[in-house]
Amino acid sequence: MTPALAGHLDRCLTCRACELACPSLVAFGQLMDGAKAARVEGLSPWRRSIRLTRLRLLSQPRLTSLLAQVARWYRRLGFTQLADRIGASRLPGLGPLHRLAGVLPTTARAPIPSAPESPDLELFVGCMGGLAQGRAIAAARALCEALGLRVRVAAKSGCCGALFRHNGFPAEADARRAAWARDPSDPPLVGLASACVAELREGTQSRHALELCDFLDRLAPLDRLSLRPLPGRALVHEPCSHRNLLKDTGAIYRVLRLIPELDVQSLPGNATCCGAAGTYLLDQPAMAGALLSDKLAALAERAPDYLVTTNPGCALHLAAGIREAGLTVEVCHPVELIERQRVASGE
Repeated sequence: MTPALAGHLDRCLTCRACELACPSLVAFGQLMDGAKAARVEGLSPWRRSIRLTRLRLLSQPRLTSLLAQVARWYRRLGFTQLADRIGASRLPGLGPLHRLAGVLPTTARAPIPSAPESPDLELFVGCMGGLAQGRAIAAARALCEALGLRVRVAAKSGCCGALFRHNGFPAEADARRAAWARDPSDPPLVGLASACVAELREGTQSRHALELCDFLDRLAPLDRLSLRPLPGRALVHEPCSHRNLLKDTGAIYRVLRLIPELDVQSLPGNATCCGAAGTYLLDQPAMAGALLSDKLAALAERAPDYLVTTNPGCALHLAAGIREAGLTVEVCHPVELIERQRVASGE
């Protein structure tokens, strides 16, 4: 392990676009995860402990809910504008945290677990759901119930394992993924975050996990819905986890095109990563920002009303860039637009 090799490992996004391009079908994702695990194994015990503790904190739902409250006060007390004015947002280490604090939802709450009899699906929330996808989770729950589906929100919220696997702790990742093992009699496990669904699918006991748009497109009776027209343009950002691992983004477009008058297009440059890539936006902010700039240029050119994405990390990263660029584009999950336009019974 030389410094040059370590630098290459650190700068790899693990987006796995190379796997789709490789004519020999080399499993680069497994190679990268294995190399990172070997590197972590070579660290001193105390350095391994520090890294593992950091990941455990980042994957703790209670802590992420606390971070949302901190972000709210950070903005309310004017620290966002102060940091922008004095240039503190460009300081190493502080910059990425400042950018995220400026866009974290302030109304985020941990979803209330529910356990109806014989549920039709179990909604996977994950460790970041209450922080970054609170509105999307509420929308998914309301939409499914409007379709006559009984939804169980998992009482055990926690990491799918991806955060640990891509940072060199495969044993910890396997243990967390195994917690979501499914029996044939269990209801389908449906997730809103494409990266979580991709991680769960790679496990032998939870490979039938479904991404929400795919579930709605194939299994939910969406034709029962009455949707209000929504004049405007929505660009679809395809996260690397959805495009390169789940390998089917078509359901996103199909469910969005059910909304009358909504112009649905793909975001130019979807074949390349936005730079979020899990903890990459925190660990490699310069490269993450360079990749983000291409997305922002496409958004400035196309001027959409909405940018939809199925990954919460990408959503925060893109929203932070949009805020800094002075663009007026709402970033949301596809299910939020559908639920927003749904005509409730009796209206």
